[in-house]
Amino acid sequence: MATEMFVNLPTSDLERAKAFYTGLGWRINENFTDENAACVIIDEHLYLMILTREFFATFTDKPIADPHTSLQVETAFSRDSRAEVDAIIERAVAAGGTEHREAQDYGFMYSRDFEDPDGNLFSALWMDPVAAEKGPEAFMAQQGQQEAGA
Repeated sequence: MATEMFVNLPTSDLERAKAFYTGLGWRINENFTDENAACVIIDEHLYLMILTREFFATFTDKPIADPHTSLQVETAFSRDSRAEVDAIIERAVAAGGTEHREAQDYGFMYSRDFEDPDGNLFSALWMDPVAAEKGPEAFMAQQGQQEAGA
């Protein structure tokens, strides 16, 4: 069995959160969704558990941070192209989220960040396949070779 990742996030409005995440094109797994939580399927083996703040608090003795004012985690996920990164940001904004900052373009990697309506931070990124496999230095060396040959 493959390892599955479940990222748990608090929400102040479960219905709004469900509408936001389905607006991104992600699906709700109704088998693990009720009045306290929703299981959002991002991709095979990658899920968000969106929990009401009250229910989320039952899993810890620590105070629950307000994601509008404090950052505990940034959830990053890859896309297959720069265009897909741009598209998910457009969907996030259209669904009620906000773009967190300007695009970050490093040549070998391109990323854009968004916040959901609760302030939880996400980063969508694309990485050149050479850089993903061999590291940024290999990508830069390949770029240098291509420029030298041009």
